[in-house]
Amino acid sequence: MILFCWFFCLHYLCSQIFKNMKIEEKLAGSIIEAIKSLYGQEISTAPIQLQKTKKEFEGHLTLVVFPFLKISKKKPEQTAQEIGEYLLTHQQTVSAFNVIKGFLNLTIASSEWIDMLADINKQPEFGFKPVTDSSPLVMIEYSSPNTNKPLHLGHVRNNLLGASLAKIMNANGNKVVKTNIVNDRGIHICKSMLAWLKWGNGETPESSGKKGDHLIGDYYVAFDKHYKAEIEQLMQQGMSKEEAEANAPLIQEAHEMLVKWEKGDPETRALWEKMNSWVYAGFDETYKRMGVSFDKIYYESNTYIDGKKKVLEGLDKGLFFRKDDGSVWADLTAEGLDQKLLLRSDGTSVYMTQDIGTAQQRFNDYPIDQMIYVVGNEQNYHFQVLSILLDKLGFTWGKDLIHFSYGMVELPNGKMKSREGTVVDADDLMDEMVETAQTTSQELGKLDGLTKDEASEIARIVGMGALKYFILKVDARKNMTFNPQESIDFNGNTGPFIQYTYARIRSVLRKANEAGLVIPSDLNLDVQLNDKEESLIQHLADFPATIAEAAKNYSPSSIANYIYDLVKEYNQFYHDFSILREENEQLKLFRLTLSANVAKVIQLAMSLLGIEVPERM
Repeated sequence: MILFCWFFCLHYLCSQIFKNMKIEEKLAGSIIEAIKSLYGQEISTAPIQLQKTKKEFEGHLTLVVFPFLKISKKKPEQTAQEIGEYLLTHQQTVSAFNVIKGFLNLTIASSEWIDMLADINKQPEFGFKPVTDSSPLVMIEYSSPNTNKPLHLGHVRNNLLGASLAKIMNANGNKVVKTNIVNDRGIHICKSMLAWLKWGNGETPESSGKKGDHLIGDYYVAFDKHYKAEIEQLMQQGMSKEEAEANAPLIQEAHEMLVKWEKGDPETRALWEKMNSWVYAGFDETYKRMGVSFDKIYYESNTYIDGKKKVLEGLDKGLFFRKDDGSVWADLTAEGLDQKLLLRSDGTSVYMTQDIGTAQQRFNDYPIDQMIYVVGNEQNYHFQVLSILLDKLGFTWGKDLIHFSYGMVELPNGKMKSREGTVVDADDLMDEMVETAQTTSQELGKLDGLTKDEASEIARIVGMGALKYFILKVDARKNMTFNPQESIDFNGNTGPFIQYTYARIRSVLRKANEAGLVIPSDLNLDVQLNDKEESLIQHLADFPATIAEAAKNYSPSSIANYIYDLVKEYNQFYHDFSILREENEQLKLFRLTLSANVAKVIQLAMSLLGIEVPERM
């Protein structure tokens, strides 16, 4: 067991490591025996470095020989040759070897690969670790919308990353609580409210036929349009831009409304509740369509009060200071930062105040072991400050919070701006993806023979899969450009390419079932595998460690890259070798079993990205 755990840790940290523990255990024991037999010295597992053999060389595993040279007192090539000969003679796992300088490339016997596939075949959720009562609890915050506008393309990346990360952490054996903090108060909310009062004429989602979040977003844009006109007029009267922005009547009215809200003015609160209810109904539709859900939703309108209390407690303790205008600040110059506003001069709170209150509520509600915030990289400084402030306020978990910082997403024609109405709404984007998937699939003949409902469902699955995969395959830390047309391509590194491969395998399995062929539960087969078949099994065996790596690095893209490589490998195999037409019955059953498990891992991996796979396509 100790040997097993040591190898897991070692190879988990290495980038090009072969990750199946069963074969490694056998080889590790034999290598220890080889060193003792050849050179008369006992060793631990520490110097044993097994790597996946590079593609340009023959073999499956490569042993790095250099750590043994002080023991052998021989040249690298001779040491590798002697160890290789010992393993070939004493370990049935090894069927051949070759030496490249100080590297011993080992070829693993076909029987080992068949045993490995049999083991994978027995596990419906291969690669997933079970969640137990003692599993760590990870809370993941994502989405964090404002109730003054609909979700847009930026929110899509946030939600998809957060939802996928939650699935990955859960598959890695963690309890997961998915949370959302709704920014339902503040000056930006008051802007939409004020605009609706001034120009709405009582418009509602029912009277307009619009989703509530879209309706409110229109008034946020309307506010900005009139606000800019006021600024321009004041600047023409001699004010600077900064003075005009501060003194424009609209922004002053919005600030007055915010103060009224915080004082609990009944009329202001009633309007706020009504308009927010419209937005929440719209959000729920979008989340459902996106396949995103939450276990607990927090609202800034509730958490900011606790945040203000904690800030005032910190003020009393001398952790913070008050300026002459009454505002409360944190001095973080000792930490190499600057001063951070916590409460405005009029007593209203800021995002930082809300986050402090939300953090307290969450850790009161759940025994959290790890807190992960999925928020864009423009908030890196914010979370650096939040971690310090939570620590100062006595929250022991403050220093350990994780900011899963991701890059911005743009369209080919540039950035989006909510205030100017140039955003791409999530709903509109999903509509476009499904429509494009329907058109493309029809043109390629992939919907032939299906009913209208079946074709529509496949278009939905393919369109949403294309959207999710295109976004999640990119390293989250990088900025990205989302190209809807490119994402629908049925060739290359796209969701539809992977979905089509899955559907192709399922078609083969249906035909096998119709022919009376049954995949055996135990693969007692006497067949010689080709390189492609062995490579596919080796790739399947990498899946558990890929999940572990994705969880450790908070990297859904690791899953996407893994599954794309597996699918490419399988398609080459499918092109080069017969399955149902194979004359050797044992080999036919083996290839069916291999195909079934490739399909299983495709489905499992895609599920970690929140992507469905169609049975037919």
